Amino acid sequence: MVFSSLKFIFLFLPIFLLVYGFAPKKMKNAVIFGGSVLFYSMGFKDMGFKSMLLYSSLFLLTVLFNFIIGEFIQNFRRSARLWLTLGLIFNFLWLIFFKYTGFFLENINSVFGAGLTVKNIILPIGISFYTFQNASYIIDVYRKKAKAETSIINYGAYISMFPQLIAGPIVTYGTVAEQLKKRSHTIKHVENGLMTFTIGMGYKVLIANQIGGLWSDLSMIGYESISTPLAWLGIIAYSFQLYFDFMGYSFMAIGLGEIMGFTIPKNFDYPYLSVSMTEFWRRWHITLGSWFREYIYIPLGGNRKGTGKLVRNMLIVWAFTGLWHGASWNFVLWGLVLFGLLILERFVIGDFLNKFRFAGHLYMILVIPLTWLIFAITDFKELGLYFGKLFGITESTGVIINDADYVKYWGIYGKYFIAALIFSTRIPELVYKKIKGSPFCSLLLLAVFWASVYCMYKGMDDPFLYFRF
Repeated sequence: MVFSSLKFIFLFLPIFLLVYGFAPKKMKNAVIFGGSVLFYSMGFKDMGFKSMLLYSSLFLLTVLFNFIIGEFIQNFRRSARLWLTLGLIFNFLWLIFFKYTGFFLENINSVFGAGLTVKNIILPIGISFYTFQNASYIIDVYRKKAKAETSIINYGAYISMFPQLIAGPIVTYGTVAEQLKKRSHTIKHVENGLMTFTIGMGYKVLIANQIGGLWSDLSMIGYESISTPLAWLGIIAYSFQLYFDFMGYSFMAIGLGEIMGFTIPKNFDYPYLSVSMTEFWRRWHITLGSWFREYIYIPLGGNRKGTGKLVRNMLIVWAFTGLWHGASWNFVLWGLVLFGLLILERFVIGDFLNKFRFAGHLYMILVIPLTWLIFAITDFKELGLYFGKLFGITESTGVIINDADYVKYWGIYGKYFIAALIFSTRIPELVYKKIKGSPFCSLLLLAVFWASVYCMYKGMDDPFLYFRF
């Protein structure tokens, strides 16, 4: 079940909010825990009851185990390091098994000619996100930055909270610890939350899904049969699709959290306005960047131990960032390319880009789609073909290419490019702040809601791209 689906909008969410609204304060976290586990299990319904039971049980096991580990770390300080190590091994072994087993076996077979059987292991939804939250919790208890939660219901509500369970934002325990015990529920919170949710749904359904159609079209046509202008339109379309898809989800999660009285951290800050990749990754998926900085980069020494260690630490962080996004060599390459760009900016061109911001924007207009291309295409042969198309260096394949194909597809998707470009800037936010609370704003959001519902009804609602991570 996804947020941008009719079942969620008109069935799960109204029932959940009704039960949550009438539940006594002391029972609200139990409603969140129970409702979120139900929401999670519904993600496996197409695989059958056994799979629903298996993956839901695994999720509940991770919740219970980390809750107990947190208690042990706090109450048995002499052996706290042992309990922390055990907890981290438990969490990351599951992640490695489900996400990387096939990748490792395929590469062993390729390198050594082994005949190891590679089974199709189904990745539990959201495992990368809830693994990071469980790990951050026990690390923070070990560091004494947080006190161990004494209620399994509260801890279960924190980990399983369905708005951010399967695709983030990554919420650390310290962010919501007080809110788990005491939070306000007002009509104003519900109103603001519904408005934020609607905006996010509009980003996802009316922009991301629509402009993403071009990228799907190019995949069906075949990269060898497109012109250079259309290749650029395609990768720019994917760049916008990924942004509005994930930002839309984050807005929806923040809105749902506010309805329930929680403040879920901001995950995007107009990254496409950046003048460098360094700035971009401070603005894109902010909670993931914060997690890697807090739990990997800084513990390794950050930038405090000289240039050599700084480069090493950044390399480790970006190699892990690439692998976190997927068990494929293109993600490793993507992480390494980003590492190279960040090092280049830090030591060579960063000051220039920040001083001459127009040049920085031109640089990012080129770099953003090129890096997302590495992210998008897992097959290196196809990736090389597409790069060749972008720069007009692909060898002739004998396929007849319509040199004006981009005119046709701009006619179909041009309006979505214009909308995506406008909503990548701060202009809509400034307008929204001025009209918020007015009847016109209410009517506008109502129109966005029903337009999104219509698109979902017509079968134009796609799963969120970040679900696969």
